Amino acid sequence: MTSAVDFQSWAAPRQSRIETVLDRVLPPTRIIPERLHSAMRYSSLGAGKRVRPLLAFAGGELFDADLERVSIAGAAVELIHAYSLVHDDLPCMDDDVLRRGKPTCHVEYDEATALLVGDALQSLAFQLLGEYRLADDPADQLQMVKLLAIASGSRGMAGGQAIDLQSVGAKLSLPELELMHIHKTGALIRAAAVLGARCGTNVDAKELSQLDTFAKFMGLAYQVIDDVLDAEAPTATLGKTAGKDAQQDKPTYVSALGIVESKRLAEELRQDAMRALESFGSRATRLRQLADFIVLRQF
Repeated sequence: MTSAVDFQSWAAPRQSRIETVLDRVLPPTRIIPERLHSAMRYSSLGAGKRVRPLLAFAGGELFDADLERVSIAGAAVELIHAYSLVHDDLPCMDDDVLRRGKPTCHVEYDEATALLVGDALQSLAFQLLGEYRLADDPADQLQMVKLLAIASGSRGMAGGQAIDLQSVGAKLSLPELELMHIHKTGALIRAAAVLGARCGTNVDAKELSQLDTFAKFMGLAYQVIDDVLDAEAPTATLGKTAGKDAQQDKPTYVSALGIVESKRLAEELRQDAMRALESFGSRATRLRQLADFIVLRQF
């Protein structure tokens, strides 16, 4: 396995590249409506690990994808993620005041602006998928639009959030937790990896399915570790309010299994994800490193 330093030398320029692309595609604050555009930029720029775009870059490397194409696809996914965080923090959802180490959008601006920020970021994500050439075959690009739409909607992230809200105060079984998080967290992580791959050439359907399996396991592992960190890590480390899940009586992997068993589950999911990549050999080095970093959270 290559070193963490080697991984960071790969990841850092791609994180910087996504920041540059987001800065370029987000409307400048001088354009009307200035306040909305300011809030969109506030919620999207200057923070975040950019895990989803990194997954897109790593998936793209499996099929020699053009870096600029993957950058646009990764930016589209990150815009969806940013919108979801803005809405997730609203008083009608999780009612949080801190995100990525600074006041949440509705605190810094106001609730109505935050609602519009989420709407506008989602629209911009799909604008990118229609505005830029991301695949040689237009039919393939249309499939990319469909993939992100499903991952974002009622059969993906939004549906998972609905289940989450309905489950406050309930005790969910492990299969029920998995179903919720396959939608809420996993759908967008899977979409990121597959969208990056679809930017490439000679994309093999079997290998694409293996990549999707890898991302499915990693989406669940990501959520397990997120639940552990919410229980263990301080607010300063998380950049968001620690212990909020327990305060709101939300069903989590920690509440269902405890911290030790949750960590063991995350490692099992990481191993399952690694097995899905076996046939790729060294082509999947960055995906393996991302799996390690997601579970260990050594960012």
